[in-house]
Parts: sequence; structure tokens; C-alpha cells
Amino acid sequence: MKITDRAGTLIRSRRERLERILGRRLQVPDGGSHRALSDEAREYLREEAEALYWDDLGWERITDEDTLEIGDITKLTFPGFLAFIRGLLLNEVMPDSIAPASPSPQVVEDLLTFLAQRVVDLEDGTAAPQDKVLDQLCSELDLTSQLINLVLCYFHGLGSEEIKQIEAESVSSLG
Repeated sequence: MKITDRAGTLIRSRRERLERILGRRLQVPDGGSHRALSDEAREYLREEAEALYWDDLGWERITDEDTLEIGDITKLTFPGFLAFIRGLLLNEVMPDSIAPASPSPQVVEDLLTFLAQRVVDLEDGTAAPQDKVLDQLCSELDLTSQLINLVLCYFHGLGSEEIKQIEAESVSSLG
């Protein structure tokens, strides 16, 4: 997937923002000592994750959960996608596991590119409002933008307290 300048800038600025909030540099996950993924395997995993994104988003449109006052709506909207991301970053497995951990952070990078490009495309698409269509585009834009932040947190191995700190900063910067 080719990354546009705007998508690349979006990812870099989000990382810089997280570093400012946390007051430290983010660590890039190690792919481990596992063999590198073939191009075909990498593409397959990326395509599967993208399908999960679209499936989770489609389900959200059916249930219209983003209108609920539940909080943490991004995790509710994209459970399959986020579970897949965590699986791609898994470094340890249970001792009785049949298969070893096989982290694939490069696929998560590919997915960050996909998400950032989706945000850019949605921003470009919101220029021509059409009532409910605009509402759907704005909702998807907001959810996908929040999803980028959450995937970056997982990618860089941030703990739950650090994620709460980032989410609190995001809420306070809106108000």
C-alpha cells in the first residue's frame, strides 16, 4: 500500500503527540527472532485486518452504537479488528501453546497506513455534505481517527494507565 504524504504526516504527528503527552520516546516493537513474513503472508494478514475493519464498521452502522453514551466507543465498535491487532503484536504465549508467539509489527504498520489513508479520504469526502451521508462520514472519520490512536498505543506497547492518560488528554483538548 502506498502511503500519501498526508497519511504519513498524520501518523508521524500522532506519534509525536503521544510522546509529548507521555514525556518520553515511544519504543518500536521488535519483530522478534522469528523469520520475516513473506510478501504474500504480509498482504494476506493486512487484507484480513482490513476486512475486519469494514465488518466491524458495518456492524456499527447497523447497531448505531456511536450514538450511545457508553464511552470508549472505539473499542466497542472495532472489537474484531483490535483483537487482530493485539494478536499481531503478541510476544508471549502460554507455556502449553502449540504455536510460538510470532509478532508481526510490520503488518500493524501497514494497517496504520491503511487507517491514516482512510482518514485522509474521509476528510476529502466530507467537503460535500448530504445529510445522513455526511453524518455517517463524520462518524466514520471520528471513529477511524480514534482507532489510529488506539492502534498506536497497542503498537508501542503502552499500558492501560498510559492509554487512560492519553485518552484523558484527548478529551481535555476537545473541551
